[in-house]
Amino acid sequence: MPETLGTAALRGVRGRCPRCGDAHLFHRFLKPVTICAHCGQDWSHQRADDFPAYVAIIVTGHLMAPLIIALARDFALSVTAMMAIIVPLALVLLLGLLQPAKGAIIALQWWWGMHGFEKERTTGVAEPGDDGP
Repeated sequence: MPETLGTAALRGVRGRCPRCGDAHLFHRFLKPVTICAHCGQDWSHQRADDFPAYVAIIVTGHLMAPLIIALARDFALSVTAMMAIIVPLALVLLLGLLQPAKGAIIALQWWWGMHGFEKERTTGVAEPGDDGP
């Protein structure tokens, strides 16, 4: 099990099981596995739904905005040329960010015990509502 939230999230970004880090988290582009092949973690509880797309869109917008401004300011390109550069680049960037964003969101849900995930990590600190040691 990961020691920190960051480790779990990074495993999710890489498309690996946030719990063990060994098996694949996805069996199709955005379809997570039901059960981890290595550690047996049940991933059917995840409810990432639309949030990864929002994250990918926001990151894409923040990365593309300076490029769009620089292209418009520093180069005398026609609108057609600008669109020929910007649209494919934005689509590739967005599609490239979707799966890592979904993996990170699933990892966060698991880490925080959301949507039916049991809190399985041990931090040595009892959280409010826990019957810890």
